[in-house]
Amino acid sequence: MVEIALAALAILVITLSIGVPLPMCFGAALMVMSLIGGVTMKGTMLWGYGQLANPVLLAIPLFILAGTLMSVSGIAASLLKLVNVFIGHVRGGLGVVATLCCAIIGAISGSGLTGVAAIGPLLIPEMAKQGYPRAYASALVACSSVLGLLIPPSVTMIVYGWVTDTSILASFLATLGPGLMIMVSLAVVNLITARGFDLKLDAKPDLRTLVTEARRRTISAAPALLMPFIILGGIYGGVLTPTEAAAVAVIYAVPVGMLIYKGLTLRTLLDAGKESGTAIGAIMLMILFSMILSQMLTLESIPQKMVEVIFEVTQDKTLILILVNVLLFIVGMIVNDITAIILVAPLLLPLMNAIGVDPVHFAAIIGVNTALGGITPPYASILYMGARIGNVKAVEIVGPAMRLLLYAFLPTVLLTAFWPDLALFFPRLFGY
Repeated sequence: MVEIALAALAILVITLSIGVPLPMCFGAALMVMSLIGGVTMKGTMLWGYGQLANPVLLAIPLFILAGTLMSVSGIAASLLKLVNVFIGHVRGGLGVVATLCCAIIGAISGSGLTGVAAIGPLLIPEMAKQGYPRAYASALVACSSVLGLLIPPSVTMIVYGWVTDTSILASFLATLGPGLMIMVSLAVVNLITARGFDLKLDAKPDLRTLVTEARRRTISAAPALLMPFIILGGIYGGVLTPTEAAAVAVIYAVPVGMLIYKGLTLRTLLDAGKESGTAIGAIMLMILFSMILSQMLTLESIPQKMVEVIFEVTQDKTLILILVNVLLFIVGMIVNDITAIILVAPLLLPLMNAIGVDPVHFAAIIGVNTALGGITPPYASILYMGARIGNVKAVEIVGPAMRLLLYAFLPTVLLTAFWPDLALFFPRLFGY
């Protein structure tokens, strides 16, 4: 049966590599296990549909809808204007604004694509007008949007907690430390890089003007700022579950976007629902197929056999962690983050347990690697979306993005794997 499982995985990789839609890739792998391996599909399909009824998964479409509403309602724009008043006149400050705004939006929406969709159309043209190369501006916004996968609440960590039976709140907190480190690293790298650009900066405002403008924009952005406080405070205060917090985010975004920022109308609300529904349908279908394939591999004891094979090669924890990080990085390059977690987390968790890596620590390891995959070709959905919104060619955005990955992401990936306290500090702080 191991040979059949490997054949199914080979079909999965081949179909992904040639650009077949994700749900069909997993469907083809399932067909191999069913037709060649004799695995009964009826029972596993029924099991899969039963799993999709889990209330935890309801948070995913709700967070996606909340992020879409933020993009069209003016909530994201108000946050951008507030942050810009403090550091917009600093050399490289506009790039820091992009990073901070994507982190804030990530803390609300739980999605990596939301930051690009919400901040890109506003900030990339403004950065280009100030003198930033358009490809660099697009790369910075795309890379900063990955913070939506790490700054809690995160859709990927909801999925991880669900498939591994790990506390979702602890998984949220595990990626917070690496997420903050990447945010600071991107800001610092941007400030250094911006020294080489011929930027046209605004005149530095005097203290009185700065205070007046900051007060005005803070009042304007107050309803938008309440959103992350309500969501995160509700989750970590034990008042709301992640699913309930996602529902509150949607309910809150509608009146705020319609009545206060006035960017949300009945037409744009329907368009946002349609756009979200299309994305949600594809994601849930992909979750169903990838979950069934992962369950089949688990039932055939593939994870245990993987542990035995690896332990025959080496039992050195450091070497195994290096191999696992390389594997996660490669997987993240060819599939999206949710698919990677559903497929790989159940396979690798027994190995992590065997070498003494806590499941919450592993949440951070798999989180930063799959986030990195979202901006690393060939998959790189977030990076390509940044190129499309920034109106630059994909080949132009890859170079600046790779430099940001090298200096900001790679050190965090290594520290997350080999310095457990980076991932476990916040979970321990909250008693997990």
